[in-house]
Amino acid sequence: MSDHDRPFRVLGVQQIAIGGTDKSALRALWVDLFGIPVQSSYRNERENVDEDILSLNGIEIDLMQPIDAAKAPKVHEPQLNHIGLWVDNLVTAVSWLTDKGVRFTPGGIRKGAAGHDVCFVHPKSNDEFGRSGEGVLIELVQAPADVIAKLQ
Repeated sequence: MSDHDRPFRVLGVQQIAIGGTDKSALRALWVDLFGIPVQSSYRNERENVDEDILSLNGIEIDLMQPIDAAKAPKVHEPQLNHIGLWVDNLVTAVSWLTDKGVRFTPGGIRKGAAGHDVCFVHPKSNDEFGRSGEGVLIELVQAPADVIAKLQ
């Protein structure tokens, strides 16, 4: 398949999300020892996540712990929770990928922790949708205009 057939472009890595049962242990490594600064924090009961958002040369590193480890989604399983990719047209990407049989997680396109529109490719396929992230949760993130201009 050529780039001319695909109505959107993946521009680059937007984030790497790492989960654990104790966010303070993650902070001790990533913030205290590696020196990567915390930009903001995010908490969402529905998504069962309490996270710190770090930034390293424009790439987010999200340190996440579940609000309730017994409930889903389990943001700490697997510990490398997901990878986020900048896309130039999220709505078009989701529509086109859905037509190609890609399974997305429930919730559709919505605002993510950093305020960008996001949608997640499910890590597992099913009978209805035969394509997936092949074991990896993939977050597609609508790139803002300045990121699109920089990465095209």
